[in-house]
Amino acid sequence: MSYLMALDQGTSSSRSIIFDLHGNIVASAQQEFRQIFPQPGWVEHDAMEIWQSQLATSNAVLAKSAISASQIAAIGITNQRETTVVWNRKTGIPINNAIVWQDRRTAAYCEQLHALGHAKLIEQKTGLILDPYFSATKLKWILDHVPDARALAERGELAFGTVDTWLAWQLSEGRLHVSDVSNASRTMLWNIHLACWDEELLALFQIPKAMLPEVHPSSHRFGETKLFGTAIPLAGIAGDQQAALFGQACFKPGMAKNTYGTGCFMLLHTGTQCASSNNGLISTAACQIDQHAQYALEGSVFIGGAVVQWLRDGLKAIQNSTDVEDMAASVPDSGGVVFVPSFTGLGAPYWVPSAKGAILGLTRGSTVAHIARAALESIAFQSTALLQAMNRDAATPITELRVDGGASANNLLLQFQANLLGIPVLRPKVTETTALGAAYLAGLAVGVYQSLEECAQQWQEERRFLPTMSRDQALGLMQEWEIAVGRVR
Repeated sequence: MSYLMALDQGTSSSRSIIFDLHGNIVASAQQEFRQIFPQPGWVEHDAMEIWQSQLATSNAVLAKSAISASQIAAIGITNQRETTVVWNRKTGIPINNAIVWQDRRTAAYCEQLHALGHAKLIEQKTGLILDPYFSATKLKWILDHVPDARALAERGELAFGTVDTWLAWQLSEGRLHVSDVSNASRTMLWNIHLACWDEELLALFQIPKAMLPEVHPSSHRFGETKLFGTAIPLAGIAGDQQAALFGQACFKPGMAKNTYGTGCFMLLHTGTQCASSNNGLISTAACQIDQHAQYALEGSVFIGGAVVQWLRDGLKAIQNSTDVEDMAASVPDSGGVVFVPSFTGLGAPYWVPSAKGAILGLTRGSTVAHIARAALESIAFQSTALLQAMNRDAATPITELRVDGGASANNLLLQFQANLLGIPVLRPKVTETTALGAAYLAGLAVGVYQSLEECAQQWQEERRFLPTMSRDQALGLMQEWEIAVGRVR
C-alpha cells in the first residue's frame, strides 16, 4: 500500500496521477475531451465523456507505472468546480450536457435576482457573489428547460452533482452520492456558516432537496471503488483550487497560492475565520480534514491560460501552446498593446458578466509577437488585481505567492508577475499541486499520513522569482491595465 492515486478532472482534460508517499510523481496519464459551444456564451461538456476519459486515464496510469491496484492505498478526486451534472438515478445517464463553470446563459436570470434584492442574502449565506459562474442557476436552468426534468426531480428520480459527485457515483457504480465541503460551497446552495444545504436558497432557486448529495469533510472515507479489480478507498475529494491550496501546503492563515490553468485562481487561507471581502472577492470553504471548518478568500480570473489556447486555435498565431513564451520573448515589451481577454465576462474583482474581450493600443508597428506578449501579460495583470484586492481585505499583507498550474512553467510570465506584485513568486518542484492535494487528503483519511506537518515538510521550492522592476513602473503598468478594463466594462 505504498502509493496514492489522484483523479484530476479539469476543464479541458482528465488526468490520473500516481504519487509515492513522499509526494513524488510516479506516473501520469492525460486525455483531452470535447468543449461544446452550442451558442455564444454557452459552454458544455458531455458528462459521459468526462467519466470515460477519467476512467481511461486511471487504467492507463496503472498500466504505465506497472503498479497493481492492490498497491494503491487510496484514491483522491479533484475536479473543475461549479460545472453542473444532472442524471437519472435509475439509469445513471445524464439528462443534459453538463453546464460548465464558464457558461453565461443564466446572466439575465442573475440580473433579475439582483433587481429583486436577493444578492445580499445569497452573499451572506454562501460567501459568494451572485453570478452565473456558480451551480445553482445552472441547475435551475436544466430543471426549467429539459422536458419532464422538474417532475422527475420532485419525485426524487434525478441526482445533481458537481463533477466530483458524478465521478464518485460512477466509481462506486451508483452506490455513492457524495460531495465535500469545498465543492458544496461553490453551488450557491450551501450555507457556509452552518455547513448545510440552505432551505431558503433551495426555495429561492426551486431546487428539490432530494437531488442533492451528502456532504462530508474533504479528507474522509467516502466509500470504495471496485472497478480496478480490488477494493480501493475513495478517501479524498476537493474542488481543484482548494486542492491546490492544500497541495501547496498553505495550511496556515495568511498563506496564498495562485493556479495558472484555464482560468487563474488565487486563494488566501483564512483559517477558522470566514473572512468577508469588501473588494470583490468571495469567501469559500477550504479543504477540511476533520469536523473543524476551514476557510479561504478567493479571486477567480475566468480566462487565464485559455487566452493562449485562443492564440493557438482562434487566431492561429502559434502551433502549440508552449510556443507562446518564445514568441512573446522576441519583443522587449508589448509595445503599448493591452489585451483584456474577457471572453466570458470579467471575474473578480470586477464581476462584469457582460464584458467582451478587447485588444487595445494597436499601432502600425504592432505585430503578432506584441499581441502574444500582451496576452501573457494579461494573465499577470488580472492576478495582480486579485492580490491587491486580497491585501486590502487581509489582516496582514501577503509576503509571497506560491504558484502552480500549466502556465506556471512559463518563466517570462512568472517574472512579470513578480515585477507587478513586488513580492517573491515561488514555484514548487512538484507543480501538479492540485492532484497532490487530493492525494494528501486521501492519504490522511486512510492513515498514510499522520498530520498536516508531515505533508508540509514535503513541499520544496524549485525556483524563486524576485521583483526586478521599480514600484513606480509596476504601478504605471497597472494603471494602464485598469484603464483598459474600464473600456470593456
